[in-house]
Amino acid sequence: MNMASEMNSEEVLRVKLEVLRREHRDLDDAIRALEAQGGVACQFTVKRLKKQKLSLKDQIAVIEDRLTPDIIA
Repeated sequence: MNMASEMNSEEVLRVKLEVLRREHRDLDDAIRALEAQGGVACQFTVKRLKKQKLSLKDQIAVIEDRLTPDIIA
C-alpha cells in the first residue's frame, strides 16, 4: 500500500497545506532576490511570481477552511 491510502483525508490536507505554505515562503525569497537585482525583466518576473503567490494564498485559505470545523456559537 502507498502512504496516501494509509492516511485519512484530513492528514492529506495537512500535508498539502504544509507544502503550499513552503512554496509560498519560497516565492517570498525569490521575489525579494529579484527585487534586489532590479531591471525590467526582473519586474515582469516579480509580477508573475506575485500572482503565483496570491494563487497559493487562495489555495491555503481553502484548505484551512476545510480543516477548521464550523462551530455555531
